[in-house]
Amino acid sequence: MTKEEKIQLVGELGEKLSNTDYFYITDASGMTVAEINSFRRLCFEKGLEYKVVKNTLINKALESLSTDYTEFSENVLKGFSGIIFSPEAGNAPAKLLKEFRKKSGGNKPLLKGASIDSDTFIGENQLDLLSSLKSKQELVGEIIGLLQSPAKNVVSALQSGGQTLSGLLKALEEREQN
Repeated sequence: MTKEEKIQLVGELGEKLSNTDYFYITDASGMTVAEINSFRRLCFEKGLEYKVVKNTLINKALESLSTDYTEFSENVLKGFSGIIFSPEAGNAPAKLLKEFRKKSGGNKPLLKGASIDSDTFIGENQLDLLSSLKSKQELVGEIIGLLQSPAKNVVSALQSGGQTLSGLLKALEEREQN
């Protein structure tokens, strides 16, 4: 790869990283070509993008961003690295990693680090936490459900009260007639 190609790749990667709120850096060393292709296919099916990039190029792209990623440079960017880009949900790559591991029966690829809205998570031990994060859509749905709940309770109380009241009036009317 020529110097010009590397500069262009760093520029494209920096732009991709700045436009993506959620990305994970993984280690897929020890995986066969078939396993990596299967992983890429699963990423594509889930609407995620997976790229294998040299650590030095990732580091240069991260340096071009406004967020401080020195922790990544020091602790994450060693060995074999691949990046998973998630355009919509911060928990999607973590769920994908767990799903792939369950299907393949292995423990690869490993999570080296993740950036969720510029917050960094480093290490494999963060995978369970990241997979349990709620996406923006899930949080909005829960809030709407919570806001609707009191209104539904009031409406149902009024409706049931109205039925009770109409039943009482009907009983009194029948009593007068007898």
